[in-house]
Amino acid sequence: MPNYMNKSSNNHNFLDNITKLNFEQKSVLIIGGGEMGKQYANALTKMNIKDVTVISKTQKDPTEFSNKFQYTMISEGFEKTLPKLKKMDLVIISTPTQLLVSATKFAIKCGQDNILIEKPGSLYHKELSSIISELKSQRIRIAYNRILYPSFHKLKSMIEIDGGITSCTFDFTEWVHRIPFGIYKEDEYQYWGIANSLHVISMAMELIGMPKDISTFQLGKLEWHKAGSAFVGSGITEKKIPFSYHADWGSGGRWGIEVTTKNNVYRLIPLEELYVCAKGKVNWEKVDFTVSYPEIKPGISEEIAIMLDYTLETDFEMISLEKAIEYNKLAEKIFNYNIS
Repeated sequence: MPNYMNKSSNNHNFLDNITKLNFEQKSVLIIGGGEMGKQYANALTKMNIKDVTVISKTQKDPTEFSNKFQYTMISEGFEKTLPKLKKMDLVIISTPTQLLVSATKFAIKCGQDNILIEKPGSLYHKELSSIISELKSQRIRIAYNRILYPSFHKLKSMIEIDGGITSCTFDFTEWVHRIPFGIYKEDEYQYWGIANSLHVISMAMELIGMPKDISTFQLGKLEWHKAGSAFVGSGITEKKIPFSYHADWGSGGRWGIEVTTKNNVYRLIPLEELYVCAKGKVNWEKVDFTVSYPEIKPGISEEIAIMLDYTLETDFEMISLEKAIEYNKLAEKIFNYNIS
């Protein structure tokens, strides 16, 4: 086996050991009883966190959220419930997108100060800015869980060994046939690049840095996405790394990131997996890595662990409100959204 397959790098191996951390005495509040709320609850159960309260606007069976623990279920909505609750170690806000900002502001008003907001936080960067203006010492992060994928951090460790990235290309082609139309508000489809494609765009940028210069092109249109159906562009980042991207929502393809170093080419295709092709070779080898909770949606348990243990963010930085605003603005350029 090539040497690069045996090497590892400092703190990235922490993600292999989340199961060894003890959060049993922590308290967590989930605001939002939809699919993502259930994903977070599943992770909390696997992490043996028993003190969990779930706020939903509809009556929910506790077994939907945990078959192991008797979670507290409240169906009155966050406006009526939050003022009555104790200060929690972590508040996770997983409401529909249009309610994320209002729920966050109300949680802050009610004394909660460690808050994880489902991505993208808001479709509108000005709304994210309005949260910042209300902050004092609160810690707010946006749940871009893919930057905490084990595959992503394994890639980062291998890149460090190789001496850094020399170039990057990525693809955020959407599977339009899989988009659940009729479920979300109209503006969420209109700005689908912010609502969904930022998942892969943010991963690429976290590897190579934000663009210093960028050229963007949009072609075609879809009935529900007038800004375009095909998107191509290129640029150079603040770290002086050249990049290009492609997406054609009217055709086939899939999300993926490819980065080059002086020794290897790496692929996150699919994003949950990592492959390497050595310089001078043509074959792709799958890279093995440990997943602490394989039965949990990737990145979720990692987010929870970092939110509950502040010291971990020294090595695994999450997305702040300020950075989320940058990502929204970048998406506005890539998709040519006219958002005032």
